[in-house]
Amino acid sequence: MDNNKTKLFGEFPAISTQEWKDKIVEDLKGADYDKKMIWKTSEGFNVKPFYRKEDVDTDKNSLPGVFPYTRGNKNNNNWRIRQDIYVEDVSIANEKAKKMLSEGVDSLCFHIKGDMVSDKLISTLLDGINAQDAELNFGVCIKKAAYLTTLLAEYYATCGYDLSKISGSIEYDAIGKELSRGKVIKDYLEDIRLMLTETKAMPRMRCVMVNAVYMCNAGAYITQELGYALAWGNEYLHTMTEGGIDTDTAASKIKFNFGISGNFFMEIAKFRAARMLWSKIVEQYQPKNKTACMMHIHACTSMFNMTLFDPYVNMLRTQTEAMSAALAGVESVTVLPYDSVYEAPTDFANRIAKNQQLILKHESHLDKVADPAGGSYYIESLTRSIATEAWRIFLECEENGGFHECVKRGEITKIINETGENRRTALAKRREILLGTNQYPNFTETSEGHTQVKRKCCHDTSEQACPTTLSSQRLGSEFESLRLATEKSGKRPKAFMLTIGNLAMRQARAQFSCNFLATAGYEVIDNLGFKSIEEGVAAALKSKADIVVLCSSDEEYAEYAIPTFELLKDKVIFIIAGAPACTPQLQAAGIENYIHVRVNVLDTLKKLNVALGI
Repeated sequence: MDNNKTKLFGEFPAISTQEWKDKIVEDLKGADYDKKMIWKTSEGFNVKPFYRKEDVDTDKNSLPGVFPYTRGNKNNNNWRIRQDIYVEDVSIANEKAKKMLSEGVDSLCFHIKGDMVSDKLISTLLDGINAQDAELNFGVCIKKAAYLTTLLAEYYATCGYDLSKISGSIEYDAIGKELSRGKVIKDYLEDIRLMLTETKAMPRMRCVMVNAVYMCNAGAYITQELGYALAWGNEYLHTMTEGGIDTDTAASKIKFNFGISGNFFMEIAKFRAARMLWSKIVEQYQPKNKTACMMHIHACTSMFNMTLFDPYVNMLRTQTEAMSAALAGVESVTVLPYDSVYEAPTDFANRIAKNQQLILKHESHLDKVADPAGGSYYIESLTRSIATEAWRIFLECEENGGFHECVKRGEITKIINETGENRRTALAKRREILLGTNQYPNFTETSEGHTQVKRKCCHDTSEQACPTTLSSQRLGSEFESLRLATEKSGKRPKAFMLTIGNLAMRQARAQFSCNFLATAGYEVIDNLGFKSIEEGVAAALKSKADIVVLCSSDEEYAEYAIPTFELLKDKVIFIIAGAPACTPQLQAAGIENYIHVRVNVLDTLKKLNVALGI
C-alpha cells in the first residue's frame, strides 16, 4: 500500500508550511494575515488557519485505554445514555424510570429531596429496576447523602445483586454546594469516609463529585472549567489521602460532571486534555495501580446557551454538544430536553433528547471507533493548547492556597461570573451570536406564556453563607426579558422600513434593521422601495407605525434623512439604519437614533422600549 501511495503522489512536489502561508498571503491581497486568519480565542490561545504534521508532537505509541488516557479509558467508544428524573411522586418516578430504560436509556439520575430519603423510598423507586443492568445515579441534599448511601447498600445487598457489577454514583459535592448555593459545609471528610465504607464492595459506585458543569452553566470559558475542575478534584483527593484514605481508593471514588458548550472542536479537545492532565495529577499521589489515574467523566449539555424563544433550536445545539462529548470518549452523556428552560420537560421533549443520543449510536455509529479524533492535526493541537492553559489555571489556584480556599474567598465565583457577564456583553454587541435571540429571530413567535423554570433544592439555612455564588443566568436571558416585556405590555410596536434609493443598500439595511428590531418582539414591516420620501412617509403613517427606519445608502442620507425626519417629527420614533459620514449634520437637525453593527443591540432596544412606554 505504501509503495502504491509513493507511486501515486511521487510526481507531486512536497509543499512546505511557509509556501502554504505565502499563498494565503498572496490571496489576501494586502490584508494583514494575523488579523484576518488568526483566531484569537477567549480561552487564552490563538488558533491558526491550518495545521500540519509538524504542529503535532503527540506520542505515536499512545493508544486508547493506556496511560495517560488522552485517547480514552477503553478500547471502544461506547457511552451510557443518561436521563434525569426529578422525584416528586415516588411511584410516578419509578414508572418513568422503567419506561426510559425500556426505550434505550441505560443510565438514570434521580434527584431526591432530602426529606424524602427513607428505605421505603428506595424500595419503591427502584422496584422492577435491575441495578446490575443500568447505571443508577442519585442527586440529594448533601446532608442526606451518607444516609442515602447506607440505604442503597442495604437495598442492593437484600436484592442479592453481585455488588461488583453495580455502577453509578451518589453525587456528593460539598464544595459544589458552596459554589452553587452559597453554603459552606465543614468537615465533609467524615461524610465521605462513611460513603466509602458503604460502597467498598461496589468498586464501580462513585460518591465524590466534581460538578464542573456549574461553571459551564455560569458561562465559564472551556479552559476555566477544566483548570478549576482539576483543582477541585485535587482538593478532594488531597483531603482524602491526608485523612488516611489510600490513593487508589480515593481516586476511584471521584467522578467529574462536565458541561458541554457549543464550541464543537474545542469540547472534543477539552475532554481529551482533561483525562491526560488528571492522570498526571493522580500519578503524583503514587497509586499502586495505574487505572486509578483514569478520569471518569459524565457530560451534560449546556443550559447556558439554551433559549426560551425559538426553543426547537435547542435541539440543534444539544445535538452538536452531545456529538462532541461522544467523539471525545466520555463515560455517559445527558442531553437536556429542549424545553428545560421554561417547563418541567414533557414526555415528548424527553423522548427527543433520548433519541438524539440513540441516533448518534445506532445510526451514526459513533460508539464503534475509539478516539476517532485522534491524529487530527487540528484537534491534537487544540488538545495541547487547552491543556497548557488549563494547567496554568490549575497551578495558579494551587499557589493561592488550593481550590477550596479560593472558593471560600469568593475568587472563583468572581472570575467565572465576570466571564459570564463578559459573554452577555458580547452577545449584546453581537460579537457572540445566539440564533433566534440576538440574531435571526422568529418574527411572529410569542412566548406562549412560558417563563424560566427554577429547580427546587433543599437547603439547610443554618449553614454559614459563602461570599458569592455562581450565576445561573443564561446567555440570552436579558434579550428574552426584553422580548417578554414587550409581550406583557399588551401592545406590539410596529417598525416600518422606509426603503429608498440605492437598491442593494436599502435592501441590506432593511434586512439588518428587521432582524435588529424583531429581537425585541416588535412587528417589522419591510418594503420593496419607494419613489419618494413623501410616498414612504404616507405609507408609514397609514400603517400606524410606531417606529420608522430610513434605509438607504450613506451618500443618499444627506439628501433624504432630514426631509423625512421633518415630515415624521413628533409622530413616530425615527431611526437611521447606518452610521453615515453626515451623522453630525443629522444630529444637529435633531435625529438621535441610529442602528448599525457597532451599537449595543440590547441597550438600544431597552431605550426604545422606554421611549415606547414599555
